[in-house]
Amino acid sequence: APTPVHRGRGGPLPSCEAAAPVSARGAPISRMPVFDSIEDTRATLAAERYFSDEGLATSLFLALRMKKALFLEGEPGVGKTDVARVLSRALDAPLLRLQCYEGLDIGHAVYEWNYPRQLLEIQARGGSEAVDDIFSEEFLLRRPLLQAIDSSHRKAPVLLIDELDRADEEFESFLLELLDDFQITIPELGTFRAEHPPVTVITSNRTREIHDALKRRCIYHWIDYPSAEQELQIVRAKAPEADERLARQVVAFVQKLRDEEVYKRPGVAESLDWCRALTHLSAEKLDPETVDRTLGLLLKYQDDVDLVRGRRAAAIVAEVEAETQPA
Repeated sequence: APTPVHRGRGGPLPSCEAAAPVSARGAPISRMPVFDSIEDTRATLAAERYFSDEGLATSLFLALRMKKALFLEGEPGVGKTDVARVLSRALDAPLLRLQCYEGLDIGHAVYEWNYPRQLLEIQARGGSEAVDDIFSEEFLLRRPLLQAIDSSHRKAPVLLIDELDRADEEFESFLLELLDDFQITIPELGTFRAEHPPVTVITSNRTREIHDALKRRCIYHWIDYPSAEQELQIVRAKAPEADERLARQVVAFVQKLRDEEVYKRPGVAESLDWCRALTHLSAEKLDPETVDRTLGLLLKYQDDVDLVRGRRAAAIVAEVEAETQPA
């Protein structure tokens, strides 16, 4: 017999492949949002102060058109998580975030039963044996993945599965059904299917390899460190209080620092934090003393700080000073 299908809050839910123009409630069904072109994708992101290259814009455009998840890998701090945040704002859609960690299981990611409430219900019935209905939606606690396909959404939400590489490999298997059919099966209740399939963004810092079975279900893109021109555009937009010369010197210094033999290269997030910190210190340009005092905003390992601080930092500042002299 086929598995029963649920709406998520009572009543049958049509299959994702159904071509009906309205939902079971009679409301228009919103399709997964799309941009008109790759150029439109970049322009929409830029309007939200996210400056993507053509590769990322292409991957995002195709992910929306093909109704696939967007899988983003790259070094920490290059803007992977921000893609989901920006999409949520650009599409005026709710953002549901699942932050992954070691030991993450189905109870924290998908659903679990409200055991205290079930126990109270059993006690209220005087211990009656007729308690089969305590495994009903009334006692179901929805976690981010199940919330993402809940039929209460009037439009497609944005689902962010952040830092999947931090979760155990076994957890990836929970995602396959969701990525294939935008559905989740709960043994006691049946299959829940999305009326408005979520726009799904998955990120990884590549601390471990993600299984091919999951990657095959996604549009893959690697986000690299930005070019100097692109990073300056980001700094200008997100730290407008910084002096123009200081912004240029910050970007030039960070770009050179990424070429050093450091364990952890600074990302764009560190560039922005450093620029804002220097502004709070009333700096109008870089100088060796200020750089030495604030290296902790760029470098997160003491060995890296010791490597750069002093003579090497002063040399980089001198190079930056020469390159950013006013014409």
